[in-house]
Formats: sequence, C-alpha cells, structure tokens
Amino acid sequence: MLTETATPGDMPQRELQSLTMQFPSSPRGAQLARRHAVGWMGERGHPPASDVSGVVALVVGELAANAVQHGRVPGRKFGLRLVLDRAAGVLRVEVADAASAKRLPTAAPSSSPDGESGRGLLLVDVLAERWGSTPRSPVGKTVWAELCLDASTQYLADVTPPAW
Repeated sequence: MLTETATPGDMPQRELQSLTMQFPSSPRGAQLARRHAVGWMGERGHPPASDVSGVVALVVGELAANAVQHGRVPGRKFGLRLVLDRAAGVLRVEVADAASAKRLPTAAPSSSPDGESGRGLLLVDVLAERWGSTPRSPVGKTVWAELCLDASTQYLADVTPPAW
C-alpha cells in the first residue's frame, strides 16, 4: 500500500546515457558494433580488459551476429542501441534488424555439443539479467538484453566452461 505521495519535483532524476548507431548487415558490421560498444563502455569507466566490457562485447557480438545471420535484408542496416542507467547499475543492449521473423526468439535454443553454431542466445541467457525480443513497426524486430553491471564479475565466476 502506498503511504507517501511524491510529486515529480520530489522524484530523483536518473541520468541515462545512450548510444545509437547503425551498421552494415555484414560480419564486418557486427564486428564494428562490438568494437563501438566496448569503446563506449571504456569512455564510461569500464576499460576494454574489464569484466564488464567483456560481457558487453559478448552480448553485443552475439546479438549483432544473429541480426546479420538471421535478420539480414539486402540493402538494410541493423541498429545498435545501448542505454546505461548508472543509478540502477544496468546496461540495456538492443539490436534491431529489418527482417520480420515469423517466430521471435523467446528462449535460448538447445544446441548440439558437436554443432558449430547455436550457442549465441545461450550465452546471452547466462550473461544477461533478462532478455527478450519485440516486433518493430512497420517491419523487423528488436532483440534486447539487460546486463547488471555490478554482477558481471559474478556471472563470469559462475559460468562453467563446457568440457569438450
């Protein structure tokens, strides 16, 4: 039950920082998206060799690679948007493509231990606090992931590498 009321002047203002860019829908575009994301995080106090930047690089790399491989529409680019909420310690990663999927990703697929692909969303599922997808209007989809920056080191410590 709400016992206090707050007027807009009483509410703390959150400082959100964001980056929005578009890249060619190609493997090189996915690589550039990852590099720009790591550079942007470096400008915000998370150097490229830090655990936080490592997690951001993995998540952006996987979502961008999926946009290139599964969401490519000739002549169209994919978009990257990062939104940093320092007060909450959360980074939201969004990758948008122009392909209208008949089926939006809702869960990380299981992959064969011998398969060469199929682990991207499994990584995102492990590293992100939560993730999902939303359709875009008029066409396309956005796949997003929210990363808890304070827990990035803990996530990496909890991940057990597969025994191949």
